[in-house]
This record gives sequence, C-alpha cells and structure tokens, in this order.
Amino acid sequence: MTDAYIERLNWADIADQLDIEGHALLPGLLGTDAMRDLTRQTEIMGATHRVALASSDTGRGELFYFAADLPAPLQAWRADFYRHLAVVANGWNEALGIDHRYPSGLDDFLRRNREAGQTRGQSHLSRLGLDDYLPLHRRNAGEQVFPLQIVALLSEPGEDFQGGEFVMTEQRPRMQSRPMVLPLARGDAAIIGTAERPFKGGRGHYRVNLRHAVSRVRSGERIGLELIFHQAR
Repeated sequence: MTDAYIERLNWADIADQLDIEGHALLPGLLGTDAMRDLTRQTEIMGATHRVALASSDTGRGELFYFAADLPAPLQAWRADFYRHLAVVANGWNEALGIDHRYPSGLDDFLRRNREAGQTRGQSHLSRLGLDDYLPLHRRNAGEQVFPLQIVALLSEPGEDFQGGEFVMTEQRPRMQSRPMVLPLARGDAAIIGTAERPFKGGRGHYRVNLRHAVSRVRSGERIGLELIFHQAR
C-alpha cells in the first residue's frame, strides 16, 4: 500500500458507509510484504512492548504495543488516513452538535494530545492462539479522543486459524445492542468507530455507543492490527 493508493480510495463512498453502518471495509488493503513485516514484529518486539492478557476482564492472548512513533510504513499510513478521516470526524461532531473540531493534520492533533498529557501510543498488534479472545472494549479515555480507528487482519481465516471473528456492537438508546461480524480475510482492513458515532433517526441525529471484540480462537493463531490515532495518558 502506498500514499497514492490511499488517495485513490473512494472516500465519498467510505464516508457514506461510516455514516450508515459505523464501519467501512477495505478489502486487500495490506500487501504480502507489509503483512510479513508486521507479523515479524510480534517476534522481535521486546518485553517492554508485550502485554499478556490473562483475565476474564481483559481477555486472553498477547498485545504488542508500538511506541508513540510508529515504524514505517505505519507512520505514513496513519498520517494519510487521518487527513481524510478528520473530515468525517468533524462531520460527526457537527451532526451531534459538538463544537470541537479536529485539525486537518495528524501532527497538530498529536500536539493537542501531548498538551493534554496523552503521550503513550495505543496502536498494537494482537496475537491470539487456542482459546484466546479479546472482549468487547473501546479506547476512549482522555481529553483528546479520535472517533475512528483502523483494524486489519494479518492471518488467513480457515487456514491459519479457526474462529476469531471480528465483532462490533452498537447500542442505540432504548434498543437492544446490534451485533455485527466483519468478514475480514488476510490483508483486509476496516475503518471503525472508536467509541461512539451519530445515527440519523426520525427526529435528527443521536449518539450511539460502539464496542468491538475478537471472538474465541478455536484453533491455530490469529494476528491482527489496530491502528489508533489518539494517544493514552
């Protein structure tokens, strides 16, 4: 994937999908070389970057956190995606009657993160083996939270692992949670809502809450990526 590839994506269609469903699939976004290099990171990242999940609250498996400065090419991809998604994010805030607006460039947004004491990178790889899973969660702590993020799958369902579906839930006021399973194949990515988004009802827009998870892996090993635009405290 190159900068030109990201520019050629149909961003009007992506924005429509995000407004309607809260997610937009990007089939085949990652090439073979990028997937191989990212997967290798799970072997070379040291103990300071690895978090073992071993409780019912946090799931089971391993997370490998990148530092605040992401490795190439993730750093460039993050900046390119942000530039387009900031337009969507500002549209969402406008729909919800929120005055806050996101700057057009990632560097300016990360400066606001630092000023708010948010300096810890949240983007990470996940490695899930037999019976591992990630529970429903969302990363929305802090003053500066970007409402969109990217997830990707680096393993092949049905070959490298069984189970391990990527799941989202959407909670609308006075309604049951709506579950969604994103049909990701190896190399696919999706833009998803981080924690909440506007939904247009009969009386205008209202806020719906979002969470996402990975179901239990029944066999093999599943490696995934979460690319998050805001930092943590």
